[in-house]
Amino acid sequence: MCTLKELFEGLPLDPLPPNTGRNPKIPHAPVRTPNLSAQEEKLALRNALRYFPPHLHTTLAPEFAEELRQYGHIYMYRFCPPIRMRAYPIDQYPCRTRQSASIIHMIMNNLDPAVAQFPQELVTYGGNGQVFSNWAQFWLVLHYLSEMSEEQTLVLYSGHPLGLFPSAPTAPRAVITNGMVIPNYSSREEYEKMFALGVTMYGQMTAGSYCYIGPQGIVHGTMLTVLNAGRRYLGSGDLRGRVFVTSGLGGMSGAQAKAAVIAGCVGVIAEVDEAPLRKRYEQGWLMEVTRNSDHCISRIREAKRSKIPLSLGYHGNVVDLWERLVKEYENTGELLVDLGSDQTSLHNPFSGGYYPVQLSLHQAHQLMSTEPAQFQILVQKSLCRQVKAINTLSEAGMFFWDYGNAFLLEAKRAGADVSRSGGGKTEFRYPSYVQHIMGDIFSLGFGPFRWVCTSGDPHDLAETDEIAAAVLEKLSPSVSERVRQQYKDNILWIRQAGKHNMVVGSQARILYSDQKGRVSIALAINSAIAKGKVSAPVVISRDHHDVSGTDSPFRETSNIYDGSAFCADMAVQNIVGDSFRGATWVALHNGGGVGWGEVINGGFGLVLDGSDEAGQRARMMLNWDVSNGVARRCWSGNSNAYDTIQRTMEEHSQLQVTLPFPVEDEQLLEQAFQG
Repeated sequence: MCTLKELFEGLPLDPLPPNTGRNPKIPHAPVRTPNLSAQEEKLALRNALRYFPPHLHTTLAPEFAEELRQYGHIYMYRFCPPIRMRAYPIDQYPCRTRQSASIIHMIMNNLDPAVAQFPQELVTYGGNGQVFSNWAQFWLVLHYLSEMSEEQTLVLYSGHPLGLFPSAPTAPRAVITNGMVIPNYSSREEYEKMFALGVTMYGQMTAGSYCYIGPQGIVHGTMLTVLNAGRRYLGSGDLRGRVFVTSGLGGMSGAQAKAAVIAGCVGVIAEVDEAPLRKRYEQGWLMEVTRNSDHCISRIREAKRSKIPLSLGYHGNVVDLWERLVKEYENTGELLVDLGSDQTSLHNPFSGGYYPVQLSLHQAHQLMSTEPAQFQILVQKSLCRQVKAINTLSEAGMFFWDYGNAFLLEAKRAGADVSRSGGGKTEFRYPSYVQHIMGDIFSLGFGPFRWVCTSGDPHDLAETDEIAAAVLEKLSPSVSERVRQQYKDNILWIRQAGKHNMVVGSQARILYSDQKGRVSIALAINSAIAKGKVSAPVVISRDHHDVSGTDSPFRETSNIYDGSAFCADMAVQNIVGDSFRGATWVALHNGGGVGWGEVINGGFGLVLDGSDEAGQRARMMLNWDVSNGVARRCWSGNSNAYDTIQRTMEEHSQLQVTLPFPVEDEQLLEQAFQG
C-alpha cells in the first residue's frame, strides 16, 4: 500500500510498481472493440508510451500492447495505485491551496470503489463515464494539483493534463474539456478509435468533471419525477400501492430504488448484473432482491394490497419482466403496473449499456467482443420485444416515459413501434420526462444543486442540511404561487434527507433549488464556514443535467420547439460565463446521458471557504448559471421561463434579457406564403 503523500509525488518510475493486472474481485468494464488497423495499434501504443522515459519502454510496451489487444484500451493497470481510494478529509492532502485540495477530494470520491462502477478502468458511472483515460493521467493530475499555486490553472484535454499555466487568482484553478471532437467526426465508430488511441474520452456528465456524488446525485430528481408523474398521469401525489417498473441499478440508475420508496410507491427495478444489484442491497438502497419472476409478481401484488412502500430488485432481464407483466394482464385482466420507464445505459447500447434478453450476461460479454455486429442485431431485436410489451401495457392504462437515456431514440433506430404520428424530431409515442414532467421545473429555474463537505464529517453535512432547510423556509412565503409547490417538496426533501441514509462516498447532498434558493443557500453555508459552524470548505456544484448546463435534444432541451433544440450555444456559453464569474473549475463535455455526439454539456465546482471573496463568486456565478438557461427557454417560447426571467430582471437591475413577442394570429404565418 502507498501513502497519500506518495500519491502526490508523480508517476512512480524508480522502481516501477509491480504489474498485478486486473483485480478479479471487482467489476470491470466490458471489452471495447475499436477495430484498429495495425498502424493505428502502433499509434495507440506510441501515444501511451509518451508518458514514460525511453528506458522504460522495453518493459511497458509489451504489456500495454497486450492490454490494447485484450481490452480494447490501454488503462495502464500496473499504475493503479495500491491505496484505499476514497474522499479523505481535505486537510490530509499535501497541497498549496484549499482550492486544489478540494478538486482532489472530488476526484478521489469519483474513483472510490463504493462509488465507481468500474474503478480500475477509471469509470465512475454509465458504463463508460471516465474520470481519466489511463492511470498515468491520474498520477500526473494529482501531482500538478499538489504543486499548484493560486496563480496557475491546470488545463485538461480529455483526461490528459496539458500542464499548469500562469493565470490570475480570480481565474479557475482547472479547465476541463472532454470529447471535444470536430462535429462531422463525432460518431460512435470514430469515438471507439479515438478512445483506444488515447486522444479523447467520454466524461459522461459528472464523471469527467469530478462532481459525481454517487446515486444520491439524482435521487432527488428521480423522486420528483416519480412524484410529479403520479400527479400528472394518475391524478394524485399519493402513490401508496402504485407500482413503478423500470431497469438499471448500476450508476445513476441506482437512485431509482431509493427514490421510489421516498415517493411512497412500489418500485420494481430489473438488473441483469448481480454485482450492482448486490452493491445497492448492501448499501441499503434496495430493500429486497429476487431472481424468481413468480415471486416478483407475488410481491408486487402483496405490496399493492398493503400499500407499503417497497423497492424490489429483480435479478434478470427487464424484457422478461415486461413480458411477464403482459402475460399476467392477458391471463387475469389485472394491470399490475401504473408507471413505467427505463434507465439502462442506452447511450452506450452495444458496449455493455444494454444486454439483450436472448443472452446471459456472460454470453453477452463474449459476443460483444467477438462478434459485435451480431451483438448489435440482438440488442435491436431485444429492444423491439421490450417496446412491444410496453405498448401492450400502455394501451391497457400504464403510463410510460423516456428517462433521457436514449431508450426511445435507440428503439426507433432498431425499428420498434415508438414513432409519433406528426411528431417532430424529438417527439415519440411516449414523452421524455423533460417534456412532460421536469421541463416546467427547469423553466422555473429549478435544478439539481448539490454540495460536498470536504471535511468528510457527517456533522458538517447535517449542519448544511439544516442551513438549507432554514433558507428555503424563509424564502417560501415570498415566492410565486406557481413555484410554491416546488418549495414545499424541496423543504420536505431536505428535512428528511439525513434519515434516508443516502451518503455513498463523500459527505454530499443533492437538493433541487431555483436561482434565489441556490444563491441564498451558498451564501448561508459560506457564512457558517466563516463562523466555524462548518469545519472545512464546502464545494458547491450541480449535475450537468440542469436548467442551463446541457443542450440535449432528446432530454434537457427536448421541450424546446423553436428549432434550436439541436443547437449547443447555451451549454458552451454557460461554462464560459461560469469561468470568469468565479468558478473554481469548469468542464465542457461531448456526450453524457443520451450519448456521444448527441449532447453538449458542462458543469462547475466552486469552493466556499468562508471568505467574502467566495461569497461574491457564488453570488455572481450562480445567478448567471441559472438565468442563462431560463433566458434561452424564454426566447424559445416557454411561458414559465418568460415569467421567471421577468421576475428575475425586476430583482436584478443589471440583468436585461431580450424577450420574445408572440405571433398572435397563427393564420398569418400561412397567409404570408400564399401571396
